[in-house]
Parts: sequence; C-alpha cells; structure tokens
Amino acid sequence: MEKDNLDPTGRTKRSSTRRVRLLHAYLLLAVSGALFYFGQGYWSSSTQSAVKLPPHAATSLARCRSLQAKPGPSRDFYKRSQSDRFEEGTQPILIKNAKIWTGDINGTEVISADVLLDKGIIKGIGRVETFQLKAFKDDLVVIDAKNAWVTPGIVDLHSHVGDSPLPDLNGAQDDNSLLGTAQPWLRALDGLNTHDDSFLLSIAGGVTTALVLPGSANAIGGQGFTIKLRSTTERSPSSMLLEPPYQINSSFFAENDRPRWRQMKHACGENPSSVYHYTRMDNLWAFREVYNKAREIKTTQDQYCNAVLGGDWATLNKSPFPEDLQWEALVDVLRGRVKVQVHCYEAVDLDDFVRLTQEFQFPVAAFHHAHEAYLVPDVLKKAYEHPPAVAMFAAVARYKREAYRGSGFAPRILAEHGLPVVMKSDSPAAIHSRDLLFEAQQAHYYGLPEHLALASVTTTPADTMGIGHRVGYIKEGWDADLVIWDSHPLALGATPVQVIIDGIPQLPGQFVVEKPQAFQVTPKVPNFDKEANETVEYEGLPPLEPEETVKEIVVFTNVKSIYSRTEESIQESFLAQEADSYGVAVVEKGVLKCFGSSLSCDTQSLLQSSSIPVVDLEGGSLSPGLITYGAPVGLEEINQEPSTTDGYVPDPLMGSVPKVVGGDGALIRAVDGLQFGGRDALMAYRAGVTAGIVAPMHDGFLSGLSTSFSTGARHKLASGAVIQDVNALHVTIRHFGSPSVSTQIGTLRHLLLHPDENTPLGTWFKKVTEGKETLVVEADNADIIATLVVLKREVERAHDSKIKLTISGGVEAYLLAKELARAHIGVIQVPARPFPGVWEQRRILPGPPLTEKSSIMELLDHNVTVGLGIVENWAAHNTRFDLAWVAIGAGGRLSKADTIALASTNLEKLLGGGGASAQAAHDLVATKGGDLLDFESKVVAVISPKRGTVDLL
Repeated sequence: MEKDNLDPTGRTKRSSTRRVRLLHAYLLLAVSGALFYFGQGYWSSSTQSAVKLPPHAATSLARCRSLQAKPGPSRDFYKRSQSDRFEEGTQPILIKNAKIWTGDINGTEVISADVLLDKGIIKGIGRVETFQLKAFKDDLVVIDAKNAWVTPGIVDLHSHVGDSPLPDLNGAQDDNSLLGTAQPWLRALDGLNTHDDSFLLSIAGGVTTALVLPGSANAIGGQGFTIKLRSTTERSPSSMLLEPPYQINSSFFAENDRPRWRQMKHACGENPSSVYHYTRMDNLWAFREVYNKAREIKTTQDQYCNAVLGGDWATLNKSPFPEDLQWEALVDVLRGRVKVQVHCYEAVDLDDFVRLTQEFQFPVAAFHHAHEAYLVPDVLKKAYEHPPAVAMFAAVARYKREAYRGSGFAPRILAEHGLPVVMKSDSPAAIHSRDLLFEAQQAHYYGLPEHLALASVTTTPADTMGIGHRVGYIKEGWDADLVIWDSHPLALGATPVQVIIDGIPQLPGQFVVEKPQAFQVTPKVPNFDKEANETVEYEGLPPLEPEETVKEIVVFTNVKSIYSRTEESIQESFLAQEADSYGVAVVEKGVLKCFGSSLSCDTQSLLQSSSIPVVDLEGGSLSPGLITYGAPVGLEEINQEPSTTDGYVPDPLMGSVPKVVGGDGALIRAVDGLQFGGRDALMAYRAGVTAGIVAPMHDGFLSGLSTSFSTGARHKLASGAVIQDVNALHVTIRHFGSPSVSTQIGTLRHLLLHPDENTPLGTWFKKVTEGKETLVVEADNADIIATLVVLKREVERAHDSKIKLTISGGVEAYLLAKELARAHIGVIQVPARPFPGVWEQRRILPGPPLTEKSSIMELLDHNVTVGLGIVENWAAHNTRFDLAWVAIGAGGRLSKADTIALASTNLEKLLGGGGASAQAAHDLVATKGGDLLDFESKVVAVISPKRGTVDLL
C-alpha cells in the first residue's frame, strides 16, 4: 500500500521519487518565472526566438505534473491533530480497561489498554498519563470498558446503502443505470439518499464505514464512494464522504501532495449479460472497447505531457491538456489511481478479467462475490501488478448458476493460498450489513483463522479500498472509529455496547445483555478439514448424502444433554453437569432405546463389540431435528433458473385460472411439485434441519396447500420422504398495489363466510371455518394483522367455531402481541432478524443494542406461540444459528428447550402438522462438542425412527 512508502512523519522513503518531484517543481518554477519576466513570451533554446506562451501553459504543466503522483494519504497526514471530519462540540473520550484488537501485526495484536479519542482521531493507546487528562478539564467523557473487547469499526467493502435505501419505495433505487453497458462516468454519490433506515441498523451491527458501489447491471456501472455511516450536522450525502476524490468538484490536490483513491465498479457474467441480452463474449468486448478508448486518451495525454515537460510550447500553442469528461475516470484506472471492484463469479469470468488486466495493465482491488475464486486461486495470482482481494459471502449461494458452487469453506481455502479475504454484505440485496460480522463469524466457524476472520471485516477491506491509513485499525493517529463489544467479536450474537464514529458515540448504550464468561474468549470451532478438501476435490459440489447408514445399533458416548419431544413441546430429558458424569445413548433401528449412565444402559458389551458403531460426542447432545419454513426449499433448486423450480401458481385475483385445473376454485398442492436431493435441502439436513414445510410458490393472494417432507430423502418414494401430504392452507395479504388490500381482505372474508363446497378451494375453507384445518396468512403490516384479528372474530361468531389462524412474516406483529395472544393467533416471524425491506415492514423492533427487546421476545413475553422462518433457501442450514441468536439476545429468559421449539414443535403447531400420532416418526440430531445451539458444535448424525436408521454424516 502507498502508506508503506511513508515514515510516521509523512516523509517519503524513496529518494528517487523525491528527485523526480523536485525536478518537476523546478520546471514549474522556471515556467512561472518566465511568465512573470517575459509577460506573454518564452525563450526557446531550439529556435533562439521568443515563442508566445499559450494561456494554458501553467495549467497544463500542473496537470502533467499531477499525472505522476500516486494516490495515498497527504504528506502531512500523520502530523494531523484533528480529523477533517471532526464535528465541533464533540467531547473527548477516554475508554478505560479495554481488551483491544488493534488489527496490527497481521491482526494478531491484542493489548489491554486505555484509548484516548479527541478531535475525531485516536490520540493515545496504552496508559494515558494524568497530566494529559487534566488538559480536558470537565469535558472528558470516561467509558469503563470493564475488559470488554474493542475493535476498529467494521468496514463494508461492498454496499448499496443510500443508493438502494430502505424501505424500498418506487423511484428510490439509484444503484443501476440501464442506459449503457459501460458507463465509468456515473457516480454512486449522485444517488446517495441520507434517509435510509439502513444507516442506524448497520451501525447497530458495528459498521462504521462502507464503500457504496453502483449495481451490477452494467459491465462498468460507475464510480463508488466511501462513506461514514453516522449522520452529520450538514445532513448531506457529501458530508458523509470519507476522503472523496478531488474530481467530484473538478478540483485538484495541492501542490506536492497526492491524489485520493477513486473506486469503480465493474461486473462480468450473468448480471450485465441478462440485462442487455448479450453473451460473455459481448461483455468482454465491451470492456476491451472502452479500455482501448481510455488507452488512446492516455497515450495522447502522455505525448502531450512529454512535450509540455520538454518545453515544446510552439507545438502545443493552441492545444490545451487533452481530456474527455466521460472517460477521465477510466483513464485514471490505467494510471493506477482507481481501486477497481469487480463483480465476478465463475472461473470463466475470473479468467477473462485477469487477461483483461494484463492486456490493458491495470490492477484489480478485489473480485466481489467470486463464488468460484477458491477453485482457481492461481488464476487470481496472475492478475496485473498484484493478486486481488476476494470479497465474498459466508453462506449466501446457489441462488443462480454462477453461485451454485459457492462454499462456506471458500474463505479458509483462499487464505491458505495467500489471497486477502474480505467478508461483505451487498446490503440490502443479499444480507443486511447489520449482519456483516456474522459473515466473519461463519467464515471462522468453517476454518478461517481468528485473526484473518476479524481482519476480513476491518483491516483487509480498509486496505483494499485504500483507506487503511485511517480506518480498519486502532492505532494512534487513526480515525476515532471503534466498537466496544459485549463479547468476543467472533462469538455468535456479539453485539455492540457502543459504536463510535469520528469520536462520536452512536448508540444509546443501555440495551445490552450481559453475557457469561464463555462468550468472552475465541470460540472453538469444529474440524472441517475433510469437508474443505472434498469441496476442492469435487470442484465445489462434494457429495452431501450420508456417509454411512446404520440399521441396527449405534452407541453415542460422552453425551452431555438430551432434548426430546413431548406432544406439543420440547423438554430437557438429560443433562450432565460435569464431564465425568457424561452419559451414553443407545439407538436401535432408529429408536432411542436407552440413555443415561453406562451402567443404567448396560453398554459394557456393546462398547466392546467391533461391529457396533460407537460415536464419541465429546460433550455433545441429542436434540429433535429442526424444521425449515418460509423459503421454497424442496420446490426450488436455483432461484434464478426456471427449469430448476416448481414455478408459480395461477392466482384468481390476478387473472383467470385455467379451467383445466379447476378454474378459480382450484387449489394447488405443494406435495405435487416436491423435488428431493437438492443441495440446499441436503446442506440443511447435515446442519440438523431434518424436515421442511413448504407452500406452493406464488406472487399473489392465493398460494395453496403446504406439505412437509424430509430434507434428507433421495426421492419422493423413499421411506419417510413425505411426512405429511397436506399441512395448511396459505394465502397472502400484502400491499401489491393491485388488487388493493381491501380487495384481498374482502376476498378472504367471502371465502371464510361463504365457502363454496363444490370447489376444492371452498371445501378447504369450509374445513378452516370448522376449526379442522389451519389457515396461514402471510402478512407483515400491523394494520393488516389487526384487520385479520377482527376478521377471525367475525368468522368465529358467524360459524360458532374456533378457527386456527397463523400469521407468517409478521415483523410488525409484536405491536399487537397482547391482542394476538388473546385471539389465539400464532406468528411465524420471517426472518428471525428483520429489517425494513418495504414500507409495510418499516416498524420493526430491532432488539439490542437499539431496543431492549426483539420482536420475537415481545411476542413470547405475551404468550404468543412463535415460530421462526427464513427468506431464502441458502439460509436453511443456518437455522440453528438463528435459534441460538434469539436465545442469546434473550439474556437467559429463554431455555434451550423452548428455543429449539421455535423451529420444531412450534412450527408444526402453527402449520397444521405434528400431534401425538406423529411423535414416533420424528428425527433426532446428534451434535459433537456441544448441543444444537452451540456455535462450537458440529452435527454428526441423524437418527430416524421412521426409517429405522442412523445416518452418520
């Protein structure tokens, strides 16, 4: 990085570079003197005659000289006593007794110290002397960290906050232009909206800095800009910028200084190809064509400047500095003054772009998304000038063909090849940046070393975007951006106690749950060496089926806990307090026959038998298998590939339903479209999610009848593949625009009060009114949910019955917690950690550190039956982490048994399944190194009474 060329005072280390700059200074001085002495003339040594100097002479010489400067911090940057972003009135802060991860020494330095913040920068780290503090008199704010972890603020290398603001409103999205394939002249700054609910939510996740990029609809989408997320007194987008390039207002850096880094978004592969309906060949030609144009301009400029610096004013008398406003940013790319951020997924695209960098000789800062980068690390190392960083997701994958080979092991594999790893959000398109730290936690869980996992959201993205001289580290002289955490940052559920940006606290600092000591140390993670190696061996598609299926007896030893099902809930059946009292569990033909001590289960002979598998759980657990709901797992393999999905059902409110399927009275069953053996389903199975409940895919009012199935089954005819043909009847009430919400409610009222028993649809609504079947209504808006409460009363009075109604989505349902409990209406919150994606979700209850409670806990505290759901298929295998996060945020008020119920028995009750008759068929999951909710555990077996087997994973 350029900062490596400076000593702490800002002096350059390269004397040759200094000589070149001095020479240019002398030339400028000479020309300026000549202009002063001769007026409008210049003495040419070649012609020995006076040559009239053009009016642009001084400007052209300055421009030409500026082309030699390389981006980086200003030469007196490390002498600064005040940040350029300092807000008057900001009080100095002393953070005492902190455990500081500084980001230094390759991310391995951790010190116990105090940190002094003043004037927007870090003034001191270590023991701050009393005389230093006296200078602040009564202005100093003292925060006792009480040995809490403190890190630099989280840096998001790939975000669309502000340009794609939440809630999503028509006309507010400014991240993509559809007016051209390559538009380097566009600027994300010009669409940055300060009224984005994402800003505060992101800060609540510890994010302090973000690179806001254009979208990926274009081969070149335009220029990105780095921002600090805090609000400013000016309230403008410009005031949020961090080291904006001088070109935003056509100014230039000061003499003998440096330009600032610029950022530019490129994209290859499916996104630009699908938007403009062309091929990868077209896309690469678009790159080559515009880069060739930029190279021609650069060559012209270089030739011009050679003449200027040679004093050839006769030739250039009428020629100002050659430039083109449309292409100047791309010319800067070729001059090595732009951090090129490239949206690129597959090996073919990565290889294409690496060749492009060599052809036109420009470096790449990072490949983003890059789901196949871990399969071709040697290709990335061939990129011009230096290997790029890889900015990726931990779990978001398989949503389109390009992402199908994505792997949670990618970060560790890339790091093992020496490539810089960055975890990013793509907020709000993929995950919300509030959860960016969770990406680093998952990367660590799957094998990325601790120091690199923390660096992946702090130092590495800061260095990658060229601002590592001021953010991403906790060092004296750096910006006062840091986070005080309630636990080790890599511990699941880590929450900021306080976030400080430019020395200004951003959080109320009062809604934090006290966590036990176990959360204050680096999480121990399972060994995934075998899985990681197989991922590469099978080019991203390793086999996911169980390695061994045992039909007779399996003995589990060193069992710490066992959770089992009752008719409608989960209970703790066994818990060993100490390691020496760990128990055993004997499973025969998929049924748990005995558990407890070795003596009580008489396992002496079983343990000595060489034919009986013995699985050491190392303090692990047996728990009921979890259920996934909300995403179309089981109906869809690749979201953006129609041939891999069941498709959408026809909706009677959106158009006529074909008579051949029964007309408007038809009712579609999800069981008819089930697909088995999908990677999302099998990955969920290997993560303890043994069943799925899914409704027909739809985009209107009517969905149809849901079904429940085994995520581990190979095909529909396999034993236990379909758990229940029909679970519940599903409809949706949302602000689609057309038809109106009133029309949707009116339709639902009519179907409930006057069901037509001559049609399948009417027959099922009749069963709902009789209380025999469950009606699930997808709705988020509290006002819609309130109307449904009133409608339920109306229907029950009319039919003298009690109907079973469940709200799915429900992110605003907490506002009616008391009324929902009284009406016996349950809620499946989708997702577990909501964000205001659209207007009808804007009133979320975010939970700590912004509010005391989460929406889930508010519902549970009012005795509402609550289940958890997911939005996208890839999230199914993270269900146990979602559950654990809820329990952690509850601060001990939610038992592990009740937490597991949120994605098992509660979901069954809310979705029309389960019951005493089905108990014998439910799977158990064995975890090693902890229970199902422990971030340090690993699922190693699934026990299936229905199939009479144990799958060893």
